[in-house]
Amino acid sequence: MGYQEINIKMASSYSDEELKNRIRKELKLSEFSYQILGKSLDARNKTAIHWQLRLAVFSKQLQGELPAKKTLEIPKCQSGKKAIVVGSGPAGIFSALVLQQAGIKTTLIERGADVDKREKGIQAFEQSGIFNPICNYAFGEGGAGTFSDGKLTSRSKRISLEKQFILENYVKAGAPEEILYLTHPHLGTDNLKIITKNLRASFQELGGTILFETVLEDIKINKSYIDSVSTSAGVLEADYFVFATGHSAVETYKMMIRRGIPFRTKNFALGARMEHRQEVINQAQWGVKKLAGVKAAEYRLTSNRNGRLPVFTFCMCPGGMIVPATPYESLNIVNGMSYYKRDGQFANAACVAGIHPDELLGKETSPLEILDWLQNLEEQFFNYSKSYKSPICSIPDFLHRSSSNKSKETSYPLGLVEAPLWEMLPQKIVNSMQEGLLDFSRKMKGFETGNLLGLESKTSSPVQVVREQNGQVSGFENLYIVGEGSGYAGGIISSAADGIKAAMHIVGSC
Repeated sequence: MGYQEINIKMASSYSDEELKNRIRKELKLSEFSYQILGKSLDARNKTAIHWQLRLAVFSKQLQGELPAKKTLEIPKCQSGKKAIVVGSGPAGIFSALVLQQAGIKTTLIERGADVDKREKGIQAFEQSGIFNPICNYAFGEGGAGTFSDGKLTSRSKRISLEKQFILENYVKAGAPEEILYLTHPHLGTDNLKIITKNLRASFQELGGTILFETVLEDIKINKSYIDSVSTSAGVLEADYFVFATGHSAVETYKMMIRRGIPFRTKNFALGARMEHRQEVINQAQWGVKKLAGVKAAEYRLTSNRNGRLPVFTFCMCPGGMIVPATPYESLNIVNGMSYYKRDGQFANAACVAGIHPDELLGKETSPLEILDWLQNLEEQFFNYSKSYKSPICSIPDFLHRSSSNKSKETSYPLGLVEAPLWEMLPQKIVNSMQEGLLDFSRKMKGFETGNLLGLESKTSSPVQVVREQNGQVSGFENLYIVGEGSGYAGGIISSAADGIKAAMHIVGSC
């Protein structure tokens, strides 16, 4: 069977039959099969928006040979060693899968509930406003990513094998095959709820053990080794420990710092979440309110004007909703989420400014100090209304530092309270966000019609563990800290790849 790759353009609403006819005409073939290798939307010319496709075509009439495919090879470990993985988000579950597949007996502990119980708990929270510590948007099976847009993009260029492993396992677990070739693939929270359960089943079928509603409380250190961890389910011993606890488990990081695990401060981001009518974003990006063959328009914006802090959008959720993402009672934090179809009325994204803790607080700051400061800010946002209602103001009000008190539409489920966000956020952040929002409004028509909601404080961690590239903590021989909470990864793909790298290092050393 011969093989050839081709690049073609297709209308946004093309059909399978139209694509086949185009291949047939392009290569002058009568019989063939094909596979999509890459697919991206080109919207630079709003009058001629189209898909760019890279295709692999197979036919007896072609001469080329299929290139060899490289895959992640997981060696077998016959040592009888045991591992404990803390946290079931992308970094945790993929680390656990690799370890168990290699033959290392692995126990995965998760402080929150399984995804079915978690979903019911979140629904109850949104109906009652009563926070549930084991069933919320931050903690539980799959981590914060389970209730997100499920973006699968990553800027890292050194994780190609790991990324392929992740995507293929997602497809096996129920993800649409398009994630293997789309330039900006996403899963949607509805798919993620299914995928997380199936990944758990795969881990258990390999012989792995998972303990839900089990909180890591302490660690026992013996010189450069972790001997055991104390949990709400008792003391657990192992040969290797992988902490993939995300960046919301603040008390866990404080405990580790106090136990001598080396952390340092780093740049992070702070701001609010923006919300617009999705039709406004579609019109600005495409020139029309709807585009056949495409779900909803996205945007990624950056600004660094007049010597201010860099301002950027993050975790844009087309056709999505804003959710109460607090990990603890009496804190008020927001995040974004969307379903696979991205067919909601609103679009949302974080609007944040990047800053170092030392610049933010005006002094040299320790990891514990910035964690305490950030938690105090999250408490202040809760105390503004003494509830999980989201503080809100319009973008024009934020720019002019004045309240119009006009009624506002939103996807946020727990209610709104008009608030002077320009007074509630640090002034260095506010000044930079104002410049950024002015810039964004110049770049996208209608952008100034949006609103700003709540506190966006979890786009990145303000602290970073001191570790090697493989995730091994400096000064420790059997401790690995990975994923978003490590300070080295952000998002599903990079976090999962970080967990895989740590697991592969453990497997190589056993």
